[in-house]
Amino acid sequence: MDRATILHADLDSFYASVEQLLNPELRGKPIAVGGGVVLAASYEAKAFGVHGGMSGWAAKELCPELIFTGGHFEEYQRLGDAAIAVLHDFTPLVERISIDEAFADVAGCEHLFGPPAAIATTIRARVRAELGLPISIGVARTKHLAKVASQVAKPDGLAVVEPERELEFLHPLPVSLMWGVGPVTEGKLEDEGILTIGQLAEKRTEWVQRLLGNAAGGKLSALAWNRDPRAIVTNQRARSAGAQSALGRKPFAEHIWRPTLRHLADRIAGRLRAKSWFGYTVTVRVRFRDMSAVTRSLTIDQPLAATTSLAEIAEDLVRVVHADHPDQRTITLLAISVAHLIRDPLLQLELPLGLADEARRSGSQRGRARLTADHAMDKVRDRFGREAIGYGSAMLETPRDVPDAFRGLAEKPL
Repeated sequence: MDRATILHADLDSFYASVEQLLNPELRGKPIAVGGGVVLAASYEAKAFGVHGGMSGWAAKELCPELIFTGGHFEEYQRLGDAAIAVLHDFTPLVERISIDEAFADVAGCEHLFGPPAAIATTIRARVRAELGLPISIGVARTKHLAKVASQVAKPDGLAVVEPERELEFLHPLPVSLMWGVGPVTEGKLEDEGILTIGQLAEKRTEWVQRLLGNAAGGKLSALAWNRDPRAIVTNQRARSAGAQSALGRKPFAEHIWRPTLRHLADRIAGRLRAKSWFGYTVTVRVRFRDMSAVTRSLTIDQPLAATTSLAEIAEDLVRVVHADHPDQRTITLLAISVAHLIRDPLLQLELPLGLADEARRSGSQRGRARLTADHAMDKVRDRFGREAIGYGSAMLETPRDVPDAFRGLAEKPL
């Protein structure tokens, strides 16, 4: 049987912890990063039920003493990078999955630094001593179990799951700790009386697939038995680029979602152009008040990287969602992603034939004009900053409950 050599390291309440580090007067107090929307909450605030994504007024109702603070985004990036760098001091097999968490496989370095538990202990001590931040680490044989273990270890702890006690550790835990179980899936399982991972493991895979869908059901059934063959991936090729915006609770109305989509398209398309990527498939995701979500996708025959073209396609897809769900009147999140990426494609030049989507086609005269304007804007932003220039619909109309710098941290690099 394989040994427990995979670590999942997760900085505890990262953004809030950084704020408390920078301002000692905030230590031990319930704080939230953000304003209109809670971007992150300290453990002291979480004790009152405050969590990321909820509106500021709802958080204040739960915790009247809650202190809101603005974000120090450059510090988040610097400290997140520094923490991940500590992992690299022990092994080259590090897979970063967000600004504040990563996997590491230490199987090949035990002769240098000791057993995995000792390595994890040393990493935690170094992050605390060098950066002043708490970090929780889970150690297990699989990536999924290591991630679950790090959640169990919180706050500021270490959990090591040896192979002989994996199911003993895993099965009593709530299904909400599983990778891929969000509020909607948790609700469906709870309606069927499934509260723990062990109860899910008892169900036949076919039954779970009927309840949750073939892909999700099959995956969760396997993970409930700790069947997870995924290895550490150190260099992933970009497969998609995306961004999302938490809205609180807003009317499902065009004057709300249209400028938000324009803003998201501006962010995504700029990132694509910076790396010379174009994409064929555009997907939008709309989350409603009841936490259910709907996605719609469109695959085009000529890849795009123009901001306006991406925004227009996303708007059309959201209109389809609105037409398909006329009873949904409140939305809480919008997201756009572009997939099936290709670098520096050879674009077929097109004659002006008056096609309905001509302006969106990268090879048409109007499509090339859009790209030319975008590249000119990119150059201005590179020199003078992102706020120096932009599309009016994206810069002037979009609600800014979540600062752009925070969104940038959450977006995975291409």
